[in-house]
Amino acid sequence: MERSGLPDINDLPDYGDVLKHHQTPASLIAKIKGRPLLFEPGSKFLHEEHSAYNLLALIVETKTGLPFAAAMEKLVFQPAGLSKSSIDDDATPVTPGVAKGYQPDGVYGLKPATPIRWSAKTGNASVVTTARDAAQWVRAVFGDRLLKEASRKAILDTSERVGYGWFRSANTRFHETIYYMNGRAPGFASFVLYIPREQMTVVVLSNIYSSATTAIGYDIAAISLGLPYEPFQPSVTAPSAEQIKTSTGTFQFGPDFYQPNAEVVLIANGSVLSLRWPSGDTSPLIPLGRDRFMDRSYWEEIDIERDAAGLPKTIIYDHFRGNVTRRK
Repeated sequence: MERSGLPDINDLPDYGDVLKHHQTPASLIAKIKGRPLLFEPGSKFLHEEHSAYNLLALIVETKTGLPFAAAMEKLVFQPAGLSKSSIDDDATPVTPGVAKGYQPDGVYGLKPATPIRWSAKTGNASVVTTARDAAQWVRAVFGDRLLKEASRKAILDTSERVGYGWFRSANTRFHETIYYMNGRAPGFASFVLYIPREQMTVVVLSNIYSSATTAIGYDIAAISLGLPYEPFQPSVTAPSAEQIKTSTGTFQFGPDFYQPNAEVVLIANGSVLSLRWPSGDTSPLIPLGRDRFMDRSYWEEIDIERDAAGLPKTIIYDHFRGNVTRRK
């Protein structure tokens, strides 16, 4: 699905308002109707394709003549034996016991996530489920309970890396091809991993808006298989406010970055260093060392390289390099 070329609804300037109101698949697709394709469908991979899943939900409704929630219950949840799963379309009462979502507040704190209408995420983040049900779903997809072999191959082997809703990777850590998917929505994050040879499924669900779920999931799999893993160790001694102040600046990334050609800013607030994205969102950074940090929101390591004068010249985010364009 991440090869549709559709313009992404999350990039619209009024997307914050979209999240505040009840939506349907039709109303979500209407938001991008008439906008040009970003590329020829199938010719590229784009990680953020929320609108493609909104469109898929609309296709499901059109084909079945049912609301998306009812169609999912009939075609997916019941056949797969997912008794604790449902679609939050704002039309039904909140599922008893559902977790409340939180988001990072500074380096170590938490605060309630901004409430949204989950119908605005129909098709890409509107499922209410449990870890047990998610694992059952994986068994249904990779087993012979839900899909015919031809359908399963079409879903999982669509391209070299991306299937319909799955990433596929020849993973050196586990020495085989693995399937996985991760994602975040306000107040929540998730990660699902399937290792075919071991028939191992790992599901990590979090009610904190942070992508730490991915690292946790991989490490759980490694521990279970007796493989090495590296415990997360924040810095014992946090950098001083003066040290943090010498780490600020604006940095330009290239077209291959998560957000192509993004210009990000490292900003200081006392002894806290944060990264500000082009959208204005900020990610607090957890100190790991003098010039090493962890993006608390996206859980990617950031390393600062300095010039001969000790000023930041480059930041390395994951494996991407951003060069300084302005210093503060």
